[in-house]
Amino acid sequence: MNGVFDLGGTDGLGKVENDHMSEPVFRADWEKRAFSMFAQSARAGLFNVDQFRHGIEKMDPAEYLISNYYEHWVHAVEHYAEAAGVLDPAELEARTRHYLENPDAPLPERATDTEIVEFVDWAVTNGFPAHRESDKVAQFSVGDEVVISSESPYGHTRRARYIRGRRGVISAAHGTYLYPDTAGNGLGDCPEHLYTVRFDATELWGAEYADPNGVNYFDVWEPYLSPVPATQGA
Repeated sequence: MNGVFDLGGTDGLGKVENDHMSEPVFRADWEKRAFSMFAQSARAGLFNVDQFRHGIEKMDPAEYLISNYYEHWVHAVEHYAEAAGVLDPAELEARTRHYLENPDAPLPERATDTEIVEFVDWAVTNGFPAHRESDKVAQFSVGDEVVISSESPYGHTRRARYIRGRRGVISAAHGTYLYPDTAGNGLGDCPEHLYTVRFDATELWGAEYADPNGVNYFDVWEPYLSPVPATQGA
């Protein structure tokens, strides 16, 4: 899917500031709840990890750019909960309006579901592993020169715009993992071989603008790849 969220190589958004030493994990209490909603909703079968990413990609572009990280998460949960019929948008709007007008009003209380708490704790520790067993034979090996498909697919994909049509060299082969272009679009895991591809910075950004000694690494699934013809690779 092509959208504003695919920011690699985009100008005008300023420098990415990231201070691991002082940046808090959560900037507000509601962000903790948003974090837990992901694991709970995934456990309930509302989405898988790639569908969750696709839910964020479906945000209004202007809203995406002015909202923060966990607001994106909440949007995805709302999107899939509404689609599954477990969330009424009118009720959500009414409750939101109530708490905006009455910020000190007590939140609804419910008994602690220890099973959900245990699952969230497990998910935080272990994540959601994406490795899948498959008997597919790898079509590429470390050292192979490859070119990334230049297609612009509709729907969820992990094929970033700035690598499409570019040439690189496979630097690592990881085995088979769920394929985001099917998993994120509700079409099943469909495991595919996953590789890390090394791109010269000049290949991605042009000799005039790139660090001549720079490289970029990108994880790429096998269906994105084609071999570089021998005459081009020479």
